[in-house]
Amino acid sequence: MPDTQHDAPYVQRGPVTLRVLGTSVTLLESIRERAREDLGLRLEFTVMDGVAAQRAGVLAPDSFEIYDQWFHNVDFVWPAGAIQPIELSRLEHWESINDLPKTGRLTPHAPRGAGGNPVDRLYVQPDGSCGPRPTEHITMLPVSHNVDSFGYRLDMLPEGLSDAEESWAWLLDPRWRGMVSLQNDSAIGAIDAALAAQAAGLVTFEDLGNLSVNDIDTLIDCLITLKGKQHFRTFWSNQDQASSDMVRGRVGIESLWSPAMTALKQRQIKVRMAAPREGYRAWYGGMSLSRGVTGRTLDAAYDYMNWWLSGWPGAVMARQGYYISTPELTRPHLTTAEWDFWYAGKPAAEELAGPSGPCGMIHKGEVRDGGDYLTRMSRIAVWNTVMDEHNYLVRRWNDFMSA
Repeated sequence: MPDTQHDAPYVQRGPVTLRVLGTSVTLLESIRERAREDLGLRLEFTVMDGVAAQRAGVLAPDSFEIYDQWFHNVDFVWPAGAIQPIELSRLEHWESINDLPKTGRLTPHAPRGAGGNPVDRLYVQPDGSCGPRPTEHITMLPVSHNVDSFGYRLDMLPEGLSDAEESWAWLLDPRWRGMVSLQNDSAIGAIDAALAAQAAGLVTFEDLGNLSVNDIDTLIDCLITLKGKQHFRTFWSNQDQASSDMVRGRVGIESLWSPAMTALKQRQIKVRMAAPREGYRAWYGGMSLSRGVTGRTLDAAYDYMNWWLSGWPGAVMARQGYYISTPELTRPHLTTAEWDFWYAGKPAAEELAGPSGPCGMIHKGEVRDGGDYLTRMSRIAVWNTVMDEHNYLVRRWNDFMSA
């Protein structure tokens, strides 16, 4: 008599589909294709700008399995209940992640920086809040990070600044009038503007990472006055616009991110990313799990997060100018010349490839602006952050944009 317990046909389960919500910083087609090959997953990337991704992360957690954005966004998605705790026991490379996101600094004597330091929202606390005390669960897996400042065209540098020490004050210096662009996102553009205003001696803030209502009013009133004098040429919303304005010569100095620098160098524009004496504005990206992901899909999500820190993706990030939280696992996936340039701060020993592949983006002998990894990530003035008066800042920033 047949074994009725075993004579039913075997049902082949198809690959899991993993939906990832995030920005163009990490949701690259090369990443999607390689992860699909290595993990056997169907991957759907939803790429939005930072503000739209943040809104979808809070309001539509059922539309994704992995939320890939920045640590300061934890301040929105965690209180909203949009994400679930990540179990450290399921992270294969947790011990290889360096001290920066775990303690708030790379070395004991480095400044922690004002604002949204990742460690302050990393660990899930026993009462369900997030904070710096280590536990067995985290809110977001630390992944890519960098420091940002401003870039400027060397051939448009005003007389008198060529020998001056780089400062955030340059963004508001009258000698750059009509050639300045800022990032138009209030959460980031306002920090750049605040760094510039304080460096220029126009205002003094008690806490650069958490401006009061009076601080915000003083800053915005100052910016509106400058706008009335045609100090600002444009306000960019994406990196293509930022690089295009500088290529066309409409802008000589602007808030700038690493991929835009890449695009400018590929166009043979002589541009430098400043290492301001006041320090950098820093950001830290990571991945969180949607509150609703379970079962095989949850297993696949952990596989994807573990894969991200295993080495190869970190090399892709390096060629964009970004760092990874597990640099020693990435090192074997970079050539010696690439590692020496991107991480060690040494002159490029040969022509180096950019994120799209062909050599020539980095020329032989070129040195990365700001130096090596330790130096750059130990000079953080402020982290991207969500201020207590965030809603008021957004309203006043919109006043500035529409003035």
